[in-house]
Amino acid sequence: MTTQEPRDASGMPYAGGEKDTLRASLDRHRDAVLWKLDGLDDEQQRRPMTPSGTTLLGLVKHLASVEYGWFVGTFGGEVEPLWFDPYSEEDLRTEDDTTERIVEFYGRARAAADRMIAERSLDDLGRPAWRQGDSVSLRWVLVHMIEETARHAGHMDIVRELIDGCTGDHRPA
Repeated sequence: MTTQEPRDASGMPYAGGEKDTLRASLDRHRDAVLWKLDGLDDEQQRRPMTPSGTTLLGLVKHLASVEYGWFVGTFGGEVEPLWFDPYSEEDLRTEDDTTERIVEFYGRARAAADRMIAERSLDDLGRPAWRQGDSVSLRWVLVHMIEETARHAGHMDIVRELIDGCTGDHRPA
């Protein structure tokens, strides 16, 4: 019988190894991103609430795009064909997309990223296509994506509060 490592309410291991702890942190923020969509209709998910046009659904699409780029593309995996140009901020626009398409895209990006994380060590190096000559470790990418996802989850928290007053970084118990 194996003993489950003790974790806090959000799933973070209290004394886990480095890779497990980084992965749990990323998953915590990924889950918060999806939670921010719960209970909202399509119009609310697409409603621009800032002068820059930030929408909840646009941030999910962007995060899916960067998960594919940093985890999969950087480490030589196959990224699914994109129907938008992520280098021209089309990954933030959702006019021609369904909510279902974007949420499923995020799910596929997460699954592909998770496979790369599972198959590699933290010290493995990859090379992002858009950074000529620079190699990055999986450790660096995990930390970067925790930052990126947490940053946008915070944006989503503010947008969601402006829509219906709901706040928080995880689902209430």
